[in-house]
Amino acid sequence: MTTVYDFKAAGIDGTPVDLAQYQGKVLLIVNTASECGFTPQYKGLEQVYQQFKDKGVEVLGFPCNQFGKQEPGNAEEISAFCERNYGVSFPLFDKIDVNGDAAHPLFKHLKNEAKGLLGSEAIKWNFTKFLVKKDGTVFKRYAPQTEPKDLLKDIEKLLAE
Repeated sequence: MTTVYDFKAAGIDGTPVDLAQYQGKVLLIVNTASECGFTPQYKGLEQVYQQFKDKGVEVLGFPCNQFGKQEPGNAEEISAFCERNYGVSFPLFDKIDVNGDAAHPLFKHLKNEAKGLLGSEAIKWNFTKFLVKKDGTVFKRYAPQTEPKDLLKDIEKLLAE
């Protein structure tokens, strides 16, 4: 069986990251953008990270420019923006595609494991969230408008498993 831990991605600095390093943790994986109406969710994502990082939760942000070209910056600009405006300290990754032929394999897996509205696999917009269990299997997909604070009960449930 394939799990999230079977994938690799490039960190925001270009360094290869083996997601197996997060084994045994609850993961909140989000496609992000710096110029989106949902961009203020970075603050909520950081709050979730600060509240739960010592309890075994990681928030992983994957910038994406596929929706309204709302992530036009390069890696350095994205990283600086997130830190300066929202105090982001959780791991950010290199800009990726989440839909289409060039979609990152991790997101192909996430979409297949947790379908969207009406069974659709496509990600509809920035800040779609996926919650992953400690065993690396996908628990649930959340819509872009779902605020990070609205995931707290599910995160606590997965931590208790």
